[in-house]
Amino acid sequence: MTSNAIADIDDAAKRLEQTGYLPSTQISTVAFLVDRLEKPVLVEGPAGVGKTELARALAQATGRELIRLQCYEGLDETKALYEWEYAKQLLYTQLLKDKIGELLIGAKTLTEAADRVASSDAVFFSQRFLLPRPVLKALLSDKPALLLVDEIDKADPEFEAFLLEVLADNAVTVPELGTLKAKHTPRVVLTSNNARELSDALKRRCLHLYIDYPTRERELKILRARLPHVSEKLATAVVDAVSKLRKMELKKSPSIAETIDWAQALVLLNADSLSPELVASTLNLVLKHETDVEKAKGQLQQLAGG
Repeated sequence: MTSNAIADIDDAAKRLEQTGYLPSTQISTVAFLVDRLEKPVLVEGPAGVGKTELARALAQATGRELIRLQCYEGLDETKALYEWEYAKQLLYTQLLKDKIGELLIGAKTLTEAADRVASSDAVFFSQRFLLPRPVLKALLSDKPALLLVDEIDKADPEFEAFLLEVLADNAVTVPELGTLKAKHTPRVVLTSNNARELSDALKRRCLHLYIDYPTRERELKILRARLPHVSEKLATAVVDAVSKLRKMELKKSPSIAETIDWAQALVLLNADSLSPELVASTLNLVLKHETDVEKAKGQLQQLAGG
């Protein structure tokens, strides 16, 4: 166990809280297991419940460098793993053209000349010309890293298969260089908003954590920790209103971040409580679809605590 390893569940909770992230017991338990079992964790749940923030907090809590790979449709191995810096290779070719000329002296055929140049491939296909992308960067990092694979559900299934192989071996093969093994086993957090079903193989490889919207008590605690200058009365009113909004059938329910934004805006508006009129004029801060805003306006009195 390294000096930065998490000792137990209570230690995990304490460390995460010190970063500003307020975990549930379940989240603290998974954080401890991720660190000690050295297994990746798949974190699922609605958008805006703190999945990405958990990865950031866990990296900070364990003294690891956070390396993020944002997934999207069409993401392939090249963009996730590495690229060759062809411009830099070309520059070196220009700088070394005299040496290349010397290498070709005496070559009697084109084939012989090509073979001589090919024998120097190792010069141009070495790590000095390798541009690591997030996955390889996490493996080759000189200091322990945490790889965040954000919104894995947006990537194609083929990318999932590639990532599964990398996670299983903690190594990648670069044809020109051979197998590159991890200097330190990275911690890996994958997040998903459930845009598509992930493979059983990926789920088997990972620990699993589902983060839902927080309970009223936990969200109030988060809000008070982030915005200590907000009065208890206003904070309670905002959290209660958001809880009621989430029970409506909306296109997008408010996230924790939007709860915080709403409370902060209300403070700037010198509000110390919610009224139907104030809720109506600020709903656009917490609801991001006009149809949701119109639906919520039908319950202004209830949202204001009436």
